[in-house]
Amino acid sequence: MSMLTPPGMGGKYRITGDKYPRMRRPRNRRRVVFAVVAVVVALGLAGWGTMQLVDAFTGGGQKSTAAAKRKCEPVPTVSAAPPPPKPRQVTVNVYNATPRSGLAKAAADELKKRGFTIGKVGNATPEYDKKVPGTAVLLGGATAHEGSFRVLGTQLVGTQLKTDTRETADIDLIIGTAYKALEPKKNADAALAAMAEPAPAPSATCR
Repeated sequence: MSMLTPPGMGGKYRITGDKYPRMRRPRNRRRVVFAVVAVVVALGLAGWGTMQLVDAFTGGGQKSTAAAKRKCEPVPTVSAAPPPPKPRQVTVNVYNATPRSGLAKAAADELKKRGFTIGKVGNATPEYDKKVPGTAVLLGGATAHEGSFRVLGTQLVGTQLKTDTRETADIDLIIGTAYKALEPKKNADAALAAMAEPAPAPSATCR
């Protein structure tokens, strides 16, 4: 027994020798690590939240600046086609190239009722007589494509367009063997109205 052991204190917790055991518990390293990680996460979340608040009150910073710098410019306009002439401005010569008699006069009378100006009426020249298998041939000068052919073309379908050397503005309607009648007036009027509608205005584009 050591001299430091008081009398009467023997047994299990007897102290012997000249060194005393440490009674303090060892540190818990896991708790320390978790505490450090928690602090780092908390600081990160606090910083992210601060940035979100700044963006909310400043309107997005750089995003708003970039959006403000965008320029809106109109699409370059393409020169629109001139408006088509009115039916009364189109002079039509009606010729019959079929063996059936009376077709030229009947077609001319109906076109006159629809507002067209009627020129000559009769049989087709030998160049076309009984040589037009389709509905009809529209024959005119080089400028007829700019409007006269389009306007008269609303009155019957399946026509063939041809030009010659004439310098006048009149055009020829040469009736072929497949011709039956002009388009119903309702359909022809709708086609004329659609042709006269202006093209939509160009919209602005931003970049």
